[in-house]
Amino acid sequence: MFPLEPPAAALVWFVTGSVSQNREPSSEVRRTPRGAAGSPTFISGNATTFQKEESGCGGSARPRWIVLFKLLRICSNEFLSVGLSSVKRTKGSYLVPTLQSLFSQSSPEERSSMVVVVLLADSDAIWTINTVTEMKVAFSSELKRGQLVVIHVPLDQYPPLTGLKRNYNDPPDRVTFRSKQNLDYSFLIHYSAGLGQYYLQLEDDVLSAKNFLTTIRRRVEEQNSKRGTWAMLEFSTLGYIGKLYKSAHLPLLARFLFLFYQEMPCDWLMGHFRELMTQREPIIFKPSLFQHMGMFSSFRGTYNKLKDKNFEEGVYNNPSADVYSNMSTYQKNFPKLAWEAGEGFFWGRSPEKGSHLTVVFLTATVVTGILVETGSGGKDLLYSAQVELGQDVVSSKEEKTCKEFRSVGALENGRFEMSEVDKKVRSASWCLRVLVTEAQKDWVIIQKVRITTKPS
Repeated sequence: MFPLEPPAAALVWFVTGSVSQNREPSSEVRRTPRGAAGSPTFISGNATTFQKEESGCGGSARPRWIVLFKLLRICSNEFLSVGLSSVKRTKGSYLVPTLQSLFSQSSPEERSSMVVVVLLADSDAIWTINTVTEMKVAFSSELKRGQLVVIHVPLDQYPPLTGLKRNYNDPPDRVTFRSKQNLDYSFLIHYSAGLGQYYLQLEDDVLSAKNFLTTIRRRVEEQNSKRGTWAMLEFSTLGYIGKLYKSAHLPLLARFLFLFYQEMPCDWLMGHFRELMTQREPIIFKPSLFQHMGMFSSFRGTYNKLKDKNFEEGVYNNPSADVYSNMSTYQKNFPKLAWEAGEGFFWGRSPEKGSHLTVVFLTATVVTGILVETGSGGKDLLYSAQVELGQDVVSSKEEKTCKEFRSVGALENGRFEMSEVDKKVRSASWCLRVLVTEAQKDWVIIQKVRITTKPS
C-alpha cells in the first residue's frame, strides 16, 4: 500500500563546486541525513548554508524537498506558478532554452508575478549537478529574485517502477517511462501548491509566446466572469503543455496522478481529472501560447516533429487598418477578424475569380513580412490566390481600395509566408490584398493575415 499523496523528500543535496566527469559525485555533493529538517539556501558563489525551515508561508508545514536552489522564501502572493520536469536526454537538452524563452518573453512586471519551479527528475547525479551548475550561471538574477526554484526527489521516494500493469499492451520500458513521468508531475505539482493563485504545467522543450502571462491573466478573468466553474484551461493543444489549474485543486491533482500513475499517460489522466472536477468539455484558447520545440523525445531519443499549428510566438504587429471583402460572409465571421489579434477568422462562401480580401492601412506602411493562413483542419482552404501590395487609395460608397497593386507571391496549399518583402517592394504601401485567381466551390476560411513593418 502506498500513501494517497506524494511523500516528503527526505534527502537534501546542494552543490559545493564543479564536477569532473571522472570523479564520483559523492565528493561534490553534501547530504543531510534522512529526516533532517530544512532546505539549502544558496547565498553567493559556492558558499552555502543550511537553514532550518519548519514551516512555509503563513506557518503551514512544508514538505522537506530536495531544494537545489532557493534563495528567497516563496510566499503565495504570485499570480502564477509554472512547473516543468526535466530528465537526461540521449540527444540534446532543451531545458535552458525553455527557461530563457519563459523569462525573455515576459516583462519585468510579469516576471515579478511568476515563480518557475523546475524538477530535475533524473537519478543521474552527475547530470543533475551539471544541470544545476549550468542553471546557476544562466539564471543567477532569476534565482536571486526568487523567480526560479530548482528541486529534486531521490529515486527511493518513488513507488515501484517495474513489473507494472501493461495497459494498452505498451512495452515494459514504455510503461516504466510514462509511469515515472506521472510521479514526477505529482511531486512537482505537490510542491508547487500554494506558490501562486494559478498553476501552469509545461514540458522542458517549449517556446513561449510574448507576454503569455498577461494573456493568461485576461483569459482567466474572462472565464471567471462566466457562469459555472472550470478545472483546467488549455493554452496549447499538445500533450501536457500549457495546462492551467487553480492552486486550490493542486493537492487533489497531485494525489490523483500518484494514485493512478501506472494506468495511463499523464495527458490522458488529466482529461479524467477535468471530468471528475465537473468540467465536461475542454476549454481551449487560440492562438496557442506555447510551442513544442524538441526534435527528439526524452523517451528513447526518438525523432519527434510534433508542432502546434495554432501557436503565435511573436508580438502582434498589425497596424490599424480597414478591412473589406466582396465575398459573402458566413454568420459573424467578418473580414476584419482575419486581421485582428485573437481567435477570430474570416469565413466566406464560395469565392469567384476576382474575389478579394483587402486591407487598407490608415497610414503608408513599409511592409517587411507577410503571413496569410487559410483553412481549418484541412478544409475550407483558399486554393488559388495571390498576395499583393498597393498604392494610391481610392474610395467608393461601399469600400476603400488601391488604384495600383503589385503581386508579391501566390498561396501554396492555402498558405503564404514571405520575409524581406521590402527588398521587393521598397516604397511604402497603402493596401494589402489577397486576390482569388480561380473560382472554387468550397467555402474559404482566412485564419489570419499578419504583417511586420519598419518605419517609412
